Amino acid sequence: MALYFASLNSGSNGNCYYIGNSREAVLIDAGISCRETERRMDRLRLPVTDVRAIFISHEHTDHTSGAEVLSRRYQVPVYISESTYGSSRLNINDSFRKPLHAHSTVRIGDLLVKAFPKRHDASDPLSFTVSCDGKTIGVFTDIGSPCENLIEHFSQCNAAFLEANYDEQMLLEGRYPWFLKNRIRGDHGHLANHQALELFTAHRSPSLSHLFLSHLSRDNNDPQRVHELFSQHAGETFIVVASRYEESAVYCI
Repeated sequence: MALYFASLNSGSNGNCYYIGNSREAVLIDAGISCRETERRMDRLRLPVTDVRAIFISHEHTDHTSGAEVLSRRYQVPVYISESTYGSSRLNINDSFRKPLHAHSTVRIGDLLVKAFPKRHDASDPLSFTVSCDGKTIGVFTDIGSPCENLIEHFSQCNAAFLEANYDEQMLLEGRYPWFLKNRIRGDHGHLANHQALELFTAHRSPSLSHLFLSHLSRDNNDPQRVHELFSQHAGETFIVVASRYEESAVYCI
């Protein structure tokens, strides 16, 4: 059975990633409005009614802002850890709020969604893989530094959304105050281009067909620069830069 995937938006202004088969789908994070999610999925000819669950990685609003309305309008469960929910501004109906724990696997139809911890400045941050019929897609954003969990799960992916948040030189020479630069560069901040590239070149699976470079900074990165950087090492992997302004195409493995 094929897996379909797309970025509906990726960046500090909102993150939402679609993964599904021909019968059901999940959203990893819901950081754009319900209306904008509907519009983008409609343009991609992806029925919102196929979405059977939303999984929340952490409480920051660029990952959560659309979850409440989406859940209420479409009667969709939201899987979120207790700590993340308590730190968020969400008010999910109790009947649709589902517990989520690190190192757990949730079955949504034929989709298996696995959660595992990551390094980020949030209460209980999680990354995810979604598997179906022997194929696995990972969503790995908002990561301060690669840990063993990330390396293990990335190496098993047939496709992945991987954070490439900032170019080190652009960040250091940019307008941000030093406390913010240090937060971004810290072990619980965001992943730099060179860190993502090292993970890609050292640990990608031979069957990694697609890599979405995700959560790019508006001020501290350049889509063309990072695409060229990864393309030099891509081999048979198709490189896509996930936009902070529009949805991607739908891809399939």
